Amino acid sequence: MNRSTAARSHAGEHTTAGPPPGGQQTGGGRLNSVLRHDLPASLVVFLIAIPLSLGIAAATGAPLIAGLVAAVVGGILAGALSGAPLQVSGPAAGLTVIVAGVIADFGWAATAAITVGAGLLQILLAVTRVGRLALSLSPSVVHGMLAGIGITIAAGQFNVMLGGASASSVLANLAAIPGNLISLHSGSLLIGAATVAILLAWPRIPRAKVVPAPLVAVVAATALGSLFGPDLARVDLPEDPIGDIVLPQLPQGGMVSIAVAIVTVALVASVESVLSAVAVDKLHNGPRANLDRELVAQGVGNTVSGALGGLPITGVIVRSSTNVAAGARSRASTMLHGLWILVFVLLLGGVLELIPMAALAGVLFVTGVRLVNGGHMRQLLRHGEFASYVVTVLGVVTLGLVEGVLLGIGVTVLGALVKLTDSSVRVDRDEDDHADWRVVVRGSLAFLRVGRLVRELRQIPLGQHVVLELHVDFMDHAAFEAVDDWRSGYERLGGRVDVDEVHDSWYSRAVADRLGRRKTPPSPLPRWFAPWSHWQAQHTAPRTPAAMLRGMDEFQRRAAPLVRPFLEELAAQGQRPGQLFLTCADSRVVPNMITSSGPGDLFCVRNIGNLVPRYDAAGPEGDASVGAAIEFAVDVLEVPTIVVCGHSDCGAMKAVLAGSSEPESRLGSWLRHAAPSLDRFRGRTDAHDHTDLPDVERLSVANVLQQLENLHSYPSVRRAVERGELKLVGMYFDISAARVYLVDAERGELSPVRVPASTATPATATPATGSPGNGTSVNGMVTAG
Repeated sequence: MNRSTAARSHAGEHTTAGPPPGGQQTGGGRLNSVLRHDLPASLVVFLIAIPLSLGIAAATGAPLIAGLVAAVVGGILAGALSGAPLQVSGPAAGLTVIVAGVIADFGWAATAAITVGAGLLQILLAVTRVGRLALSLSPSVVHGMLAGIGITIAAGQFNVMLGGASASSVLANLAAIPGNLISLHSGSLLIGAATVAILLAWPRIPRAKVVPAPLVAVVAATALGSLFGPDLARVDLPEDPIGDIVLPQLPQGGMVSIAVAIVTVALVASVESVLSAVAVDKLHNGPRANLDRELVAQGVGNTVSGALGGLPITGVIVRSSTNVAAGARSRASTMLHGLWILVFVLLLGGVLELIPMAALAGVLFVTGVRLVNGGHMRQLLRHGEFASYVVTVLGVVTLGLVEGVLLGIGVTVLGALVKLTDSSVRVDRDEDDHADWRVVVRGSLAFLRVGRLVRELRQIPLGQHVVLELHVDFMDHAAFEAVDDWRSGYERLGGRVDVDEVHDSWYSRAVADRLGRRKTPPSPLPRWFAPWSHWQAQHTAPRTPAAMLRGMDEFQRRAAPLVRPFLEELAAQGQRPGQLFLTCADSRVVPNMITSSGPGDLFCVRNIGNLVPRYDAAGPEGDASVGAAIEFAVDVLEVPTIVVCGHSDCGAMKAVLAGSSEPESRLGSWLRHAAPSLDRFRGRTDAHDHTDLPDVERLSVANVLQQLENLHSYPSVRRAVERGELKLVGMYFDISAARVYLVDAERGELSPVRVPASTATPATATPATGSPGNGTSVNGMVTAG
């Protein structure tokens, strides 16, 4: 994988063997790609855009030509500037309700001017980079807004299919249905029903997706409409489309209402465009969308569309996904689809006037119903966010889009506040006899949960010894006062309260008037991880027997329940360690910590100086203990690796270097096994002698090399190495830097631990042991062989 490919993969992009959509190509290659991919795709999108643009214009009450103008501008201009090259822009169903309301309040000419203002506001949002905040809007609110819009569209267009007209609200449309059923226009109902049936059935026909379902439905409905004569409502375009375009006029009315209309159109159009661009990114393997640039394109497009008497535009997912599915590779497809609409309007407008309005109503009815997405509902139910979705839908349907969205945001914020301040309180008798009662509090303690906490605390009988165990990542002033008041009151009445803070020291800091403002960042480390932990220093002296007893109690109460299932499995199947780990008895070297391993992974042998007496050492200088461990690990446990780990600031190596141990003492007798290491250290003159290290550290490295050599004196080790079943690995641990190095057995070099990407194993896989010369796996660390 080269650097550019790796960078794209890291950024979340997918790569393909061929040129990616929107990628850089030569002039001839670009033209060939446009002719092969973008031109056919543009024709497919054009055929979908025509009925949708007309239907959306009809649903808003705008002139039909306004929908086509918006489609042309969205295709050609917004497509040329777009930050998401494969996204198609044009009039959108999501803006239908908003635009219909603006037209009802201000008239069409003023609505065009409001569209211009919304476009300028979008450009400002993009320049200030505020537009990307649209991604922070909760999906429950966005999907609820779209579902509410979909219900509104479907209710209005159902009346059109009955031969009536669409009203401005869902309630008005529902009230109009009985009257439209009484004066039913059978031709409109038949055409609308046929359109809906074709839209639903066509995609199910094998290989029929080559021709877009909306095109088939509108063509079939138009042919059916020719049987009903002139009394059937049809598309009505001006004879002179260019001359009859209504140019914008300044709206009349209060400045506040005008500003609200501009902001509403701008924000909803921006949110829909940004979300559509993010969704389109998931459909192709090309460059990711530049959201700021996309917002500029939408702003310029709306400014020009409004100035030319067109509807507001947004990026639309239906046409964009069709564009990708049709094989588009660049923005040329989007721009060409706008050009085809322009040519069609100027030269073939009479063909459009054959289309029955009921056919367009059927297309929009299905579009509206599909905005109520059952899949989104199931996801929101699983994530506990369905309430804000329902509130948003009901608000949009009954009150209006802005009101519904604000209600949904309010419910979402309230729900997030409840989740962020979630906590649990458990009151139990203390089974370990540390106290009479133990109260365990977990989560975030904020004012919303204070009442429940106080109720639980007040249930504890008076005059008892209570341990208040706090696993708290946040505590506000209200929670602190509640806990502190209860504690002081309980102790005043003869009880005793010990506050045991596990996750952090929020209560202690509040007592000292040092309460923080931010939640404690999550940490994977248990509090007993290090001997300098706050809890140990607070309750016991670290070097006393009481400290060990407290540590064992901590393990049994908190860690044991977590590791018990794994230990039960290890106990049942027996031990199968991956390494024999030979290291020093120094208390600062913790093998499982520096190798990120756990129970059952390492078969450890620890002694002063991590020494391996030679197999042929006889008499009092020999050592049966280390030898027995080596033979048991190799012959019985069949470990694939033996690791010898030295370390910095080694007391044994200091004693060997200074000759300070008493020769007749047990320590002096043991350290005689390090004499070959000292000879090796004094005799080294090669280029890799680590002259930049202090003498004691150089001796430690030489000692590791000597012990690796001593291991070869054991027959069982030598045979296993010769068969390729065993690898010997040297390690060196720098205590102060908390860094592990590998020791090259031939050159004595120290090298940092690296895991090559090509040989790294997944966390759930068993690490490979490697083969001679190709690397060794030590608890998932692949070392250089």
